Amino acid sequence: MNVIAPKPATPLATALRRNIVRHTDKVFDWDAFPSNRGYPDLARAQMRYVGAGGSPKVGEAGTLAPEHFTVSLIHKPVGNYAACHAHEIEESFLVIEGVLTVGWEQEGEVVEVRLGPKDMILNARDIGHGFRNDGVVPVLMSISVDVGKPLPPRYLYHPKTGTDPALARAFGAAPGKTLPLDPEGTHPLQQIMAQKVIRHTEATPIREEAGFTRRVYVGPGGVASETCRKEMWEVPAGAGVQPFARDVEDAFMVLEGSLTVGWEEDGQQVQAVLGPRDLLLTPAGRRHWFRNDGAGPCTVWAVIGDSGAETVRYARA
Repeated sequence: MNVIAPKPATPLATALRRNIVRHTDKVFDWDAFPSNRGYPDLARAQMRYVGAGGSPKVGEAGTLAPEHFTVSLIHKPVGNYAACHAHEIEESFLVIEGVLTVGWEQEGEVVEVRLGPKDMILNARDIGHGFRNDGVVPVLMSISVDVGKPLPPRYLYHPKTGTDPALARAFGAAPGKTLPLDPEGTHPLQQIMAQKVIRHTEATPIREEAGFTRRVYVGPGGVASETCRKEMWEVPAGAGVQPFARDVEDAFMVLEGSLTVGWEEDGQQVQAVLGPRDLLLTPAGRRHWFRNDGAGPCTVWAVIGDSGAETVRYARA
């Protein structure tokens, strides 16, 4: 019997494959944050896609090198919390499954907000914040830190420093010192947090002539930022765009459905299909495109390495 040997992959196809992270090729790391060792209530698992995302485990094989941002998934069991800490840079929490309680702390007072699927908060620089799963199902969330190599978090209320566990669980708020998020509230944290929360149902859809919809979460039209832009895309079956390029890198993570993605160089095109929780990182200057060849709609979380308004004019494929 004659066997036809497969053609060797071209350099462009190999490069595309190496910039795709498959969810099924990764495993959740329950020891991503060594400071939580010995504290079961602080347990959470991380899956790293781009960079280490606040974990000291940098340069991991199978994780893409970061430039302007990191992307990871976090699994938070029911009842567990993350101790109040602060960063030198902004970071976003996008809820994928479950309901997440996020608290911001200032001088012993805390403002809390509950986020559902496709809701997001952009945590401000140098403001103490933590999160907790008060729900009945585990929380799955995507965290993007808006710098390639963030400094270690500064913990403000952590049991390892002698903080009472009840106080740590409340992000540093004594009884009676917790307020809910209220956009009309007078507390400074309420006013700041109200500008940093995006509800999916309230984000204005931008209908592109190419046949898909963008909702700007971070960037012009969404939460203001000086670092990265973040958007939720809804791509109907059959919709697609012609190749385009950016001056910075971008990452596409499929949340629902499937998406055909491709790169182009010197007239040659290569492509691959992303399924749920797969990610493609495309470097600056690379011409790339996408198309929904599936039977149903596709939802994509897009992270772009600059904070300016969109300059790409998407042309229908």
